[in-house]
Amino acid sequence: MLIVQSTLLVCASALALLAANPGHADTMNLGATLSGTAEVPPTTSTGMGQMQAEFDKATSTFSYTLRYSGLSGPVKAGHFHGPAEAGKNAGVALGISNIGESPVQGRAVLTAAQAADLLAGKWYVNLHTASNPGGEVRGQVGVE
Repeated sequence: MLIVQSTLLVCASALALLAANPGHADTMNLGATLSGTAEVPPTTSTGMGQMQAEFDKATSTFSYTLRYSGLSGPVKAGHFHGPAEAGKNAGVALGISNIGESPVQGRAVLTAAQAADLLAGKWYVNLHTASNPGGEVRGQVGVE
């Protein structure tokens, strides 16, 4: 009986915390690790990157921070592409305008189709350099 009461108390406490912070359920954390081996076709780049993001389902707002280092040269362009599963290529879904220096922060309101693809893991982010105009490093965006 004591175990049942303890379990009920824990469940009630968890529900109270969720009710106190209703906005939390509308926000999803996303991330990607960028590497040359994830590019299609792969590159020999020793560069790397990390993208952390939040998607607010209530407002369809995608907010991200992208950090990168060790690339063969300055970043010429950066994009989120989709829809595509890992290992596949796709067109640009969202451009990254201020890509010149790490870290890069951005925010965009997505369409319903873009949001569905993003949350289904069908977006990737890649960075383009002069040595690798098709993309030097890439990472599949996923829910964390």
